[in-house]
Amino acid sequence: MLGLINLNPALEVALLGALLALLPASVVALRARRQGLQGWPAWQRVLTVLTLFLTIDLVVFGAFTRLTDSGLGCPDWPGCYGETSPFAAHDQISAAHAALPTGPVSQSKAWIEMVHRYLATAVGALITALMALAWWMRGRAGALSPCWATAAFIWVCAQGAFGALTVTLKLQPIIVTGHLIGAMLGVGLLTAQVRVLEVVQLPPALRLSWQRAPLRRLGWAVLALLALQIALGAWVSTNYAVLACTEVPMCQGQWWPEMDFRMGFHLLRPLGGDGQGAFITLPALTAIHVLHRLVAVVVLLALVTFGALLRRWSITAQAGAQGDHPWRHDGRILWLLAGWQLLSGLSNVVLGWPLVAALAHTLGAALLVWRLVRVLICVSPRANARSGQASTGPRSLNARPHQGLHAGEPQASSS
Repeated sequence: MLGLINLNPALEVALLGALLALLPASVVALRARRQGLQGWPAWQRVLTVLTLFLTIDLVVFGAFTRLTDSGLGCPDWPGCYGETSPFAAHDQISAAHAALPTGPVSQSKAWIEMVHRYLATAVGALITALMALAWWMRGRAGALSPCWATAAFIWVCAQGAFGALTVTLKLQPIIVTGHLIGAMLGVGLLTAQVRVLEVVQLPPALRLSWQRAPLRRLGWAVLALLALQIALGAWVSTNYAVLACTEVPMCQGQWWPEMDFRMGFHLLRPLGGDGQGAFITLPALTAIHVLHRLVAVVVLLALVTFGALLRRWSITAQAGAQGDHPWRHDGRILWLLAGWQLLSGLSNVVLGWPLVAALAHTLGAALLVWRLVRVLICVSPRANARSGQASTGPRSLNARPHQGLHAGEPQASSS
């Protein structure tokens, strides 16, 4: 395994990722400056939103890398045959492809794998910059505690380690599954940071009412169910168990086909193996697939119910007040995302796992994490009061109506 880790191009890959991060960061910074953005908390939120957006992109591109069988397009890490790019490794890639034309190495797969690594490095560069700036600007009114950015930095380092293990352990399902779960954790962590940085202009009584509402505790339970389902979905994908059942609602012409849960959920085994030197069986793959379906029904019902209760709670809480309530829109959005997941999941089964449907399913999972975390994280009135003093300019972030990710929110900070 150690021979597959070649650190010679590590610095070059890191620099290239940092340069890639500068491109979107410069565009966003130029636009924000033209809008008169002022104050570190405002800039901190803009950069965190950008990092969150790129992280969701990275999750989807990681799924694209896996679904195109490009995870071993470069069989070493972090470069490609010890080089910074497939350009420099052209001869080695061509030789490997010629020796095994149906193998995991080809020019196109090498590029897909390396673009994924470049994008991951760009996200890492942005998170590192956010951490450095957060510690430098600590104590500023309205600024996020540097502990948040430090947690994100630790997360991205752990994800890098999982990325290396994905290659060195030859796509071992438990490692690839952990890598995807970690990616979703990053989406949730960055969403929480964006939410804390917002200045939501709601009456303190209303905000406190949501913080203490039993419905909010139910929301955390729904998020935990979603996390379980994402883990099961990752296990289905990394074991290539999607096509174990190709019809809905039955599987292999039966309501309860032959299944081997013991082998299916034997965690420490190689890709395609049963952990005892033989190939994984169809009943084991069927068990993986069917359990994902069963939990999907529970999660779908939980999302629909929570969305309905959220709409009812928001209408009751906002009775007599002017304007629409932000959580009411969240209920609708959760319904839409639940429907998105249902349709994309069914498409994967009945259409033979098309790439577009598989990517849409991964994107839907990331957006559900984003939206649920956004709903559940509720900034305290005291924190919002501090944030409201962070910028005094006439067009500062904290003085403008919200125009960011949370459409329909009556008064909040701008992205």
